Amino acid sequence: MRIGIDIDDTTFITVKAMIKYADVYHSQVLGRKTTKNTLGLIQNRYYLKAIYGWNDNEKFDFFDKYYKDVLKECKMMKDANIVCQRLKEKGHQIYFITARLTNIKDCQTEEITKQSLEENHIPYDKLIINASDKLKVAKENEIQVFIEDSYDTCKELLENGIESILMTTKMNQDIHQETIVRVKNWKEIYEEILKIENKII
Repeated sequence: MRIGIDIDDTTFITVKAMIKYADVYHSQVLGRKTTKNTLGLIQNRYYLKAIYGWNDNEKFDFFDKYYKDVLKECKMMKDANIVCQRLKEKGHQIYFITARLTNIKDCQTEEITKQSLEENHIPYDKLIINASDKLKVAKENEIQVFIEDSYDTCKELLENGIESILMTTKMNQDIHQETIVRVKNWKEIYEEILKIENKII
């Protein structure tokens, strides 16, 4: 199978680093008190604007100042490398498809991402950066199953005939549905891939 995998908060824990530097920017650069809501109340990808109340200029100023640090500081989710290695051994193709930004000043997003994958011994066949329309990218690359932390993306993929697996996070845990398969970790991802593999065969 050709497997599409998201990176941020699916393969690497990004939100912790993002919030850490967002707190610094909010208090030290903007000079405002941090009165953010819990992540559990934020169910979309615009959580920085929702939590901190930033306008677009402030958001992109934050990215220019700290995005590189955020990407470099992300930690791999437990067992992501082991599961990807097993999937490759079984003959599956792994496509990392991420919406990570490529237009940030002084930030070589693709090189940082490749380095993170290499340092954590995560094998893959292709890396696609700045994929804002993941359904389009998935179709173009003939992805059969997609692992993602965005509920909306999983729903859209499933509605278009692409199997999807939703990685549960604080931002999507309160969304209740029955059609999308949920997992809590990479061991569960492997188990679900085996089920899909058997179903396709």
